[in-house]
Amino acid sequence: MNDSDFFSVDRLIEFGMSMAVAQQMIQSMNQTMQNMHVPGAMNAMSPPSSDYYAVVNGDRIGPLTNAEMLKLVENKSINRHTYMWKPGMASWEIAEQLPEVLKLVALLPPPIPKSNHDTNHES
Repeated sequence: MNDSDFFSVDRLIEFGMSMAVAQQMIQSMNQTMQNMHVPGAMNAMSPPSSDYYAVVNGDRIGPLTNAEMLKLVENKSINRHTYMWKPGMASWEIAEQLPEVLKLVALLPPPIPKSNHDTNHES
């Protein structure tokens, strides 16, 4: 065995050990990242909880499911001036002041645009 063979094996072992250390570092970093909690990062667009009550036409309705709230927003029974409340709140607030409720508007598709193609006319 000559010196060049010994050094090449030595370099392979060194490379293998470097790879093992790198893998351990990556595993450690991945585990740290998985255990890290960033407030609001995981459920930034989650729908609001279904514990809300609303004042519609002078009557208190609720608790409302997410689907019920979406329908009420869509048919304009709940708007930005509607009083809303859920357990844990000190008092009724207007919907405009509740980010969870305002997110519902973002979940609804925009109105269908009116166009000339909607009417029946002959060309």
